[in-house]
Amino acid sequence: MRTAALAAGKIAFVILLSQGAVASAAEIKVLSPAGFRPVLNELGPQFERSTGHKLVIQYGSAAGMKRQIEAGEAFDLAVLTTIFMDDVGKQGKIAAGTRTDIARSPMGVAIRAGAPKPDIGSVDALKRALLSAKSISYSPEGTTGIHLAKVIERLGIAEEIKAKAKPAETPDRAIQAVGNGDAELGFGVSSLILSTPGAELLGQLPAELQDYVVYAAAIGPAAKEGEAAKALIGFLKADSAALVIKAKGMEPLGR
Repeated sequence: MRTAALAAGKIAFVILLSQGAVASAAEIKVLSPAGFRPVLNELGPQFERSTGHKLVIQYGSAAGMKRQIEAGEAFDLAVLTTIFMDDVGKQGKIAAGTRTDIARSPMGVAIRAGAPKPDIGSVDALKRALLSAKSISYSPEGTTGIHLAKVIERLGIAEEIKAKAKPAETPDRAIQAVGNGDAELGFGVSSLILSTPGAELLGQLPAELQDYVVYAAAIGPAAKEGEAAKALIGFLKADSAALVIKAKGMEPLGR
């Protein structure tokens, strides 16, 4: 009788624990640019398994995410490039004191896997490669697209590039166009290029033209799952996450 009672007590205790876990599990709404997708694709499931929370992630261009936030869309956590995070922060569209830099990625040039590889190791070489390419894919709203416009102006080839440009709605679509063979060269963060099927990282922009895309995370001002979102930021800053971030071609920040 005593053994049976102890067994029943243990079962009841386990049920109570499981009910508590279910009750505390949160559904976290995350807004993220496509360039950070490779990191969340790997770390997201790890976070879900370790916490019991569920991530509902919406991807797009950083500029598009900024517009959604400015329009009042609710979210628990947003990952944005710093140029756009600065803007929404000034508008009070993120919770004060929650902004955290997570990682940065250099800008690179994509080419279709197996295609001939032109030299882009210097400013002059990159200029020749751009002029020789039949088509160039990029996302005008993406941080890399904005930087590319400055690069081609500096190189004095804006009109030539305009004739062969293939704008894409989002950075991931720009790189996928290269992987699909619809564009000869593509511009994006190195991390995105490395994770796109059919595409290959030709190389990073020359040092004189290079810039880094910095990804920062912040909690929504009216987040329903603020504590869970805070836990996600902590997870992304952990040493174990840093290993994944490095493997995806990025540099972890703030460690």
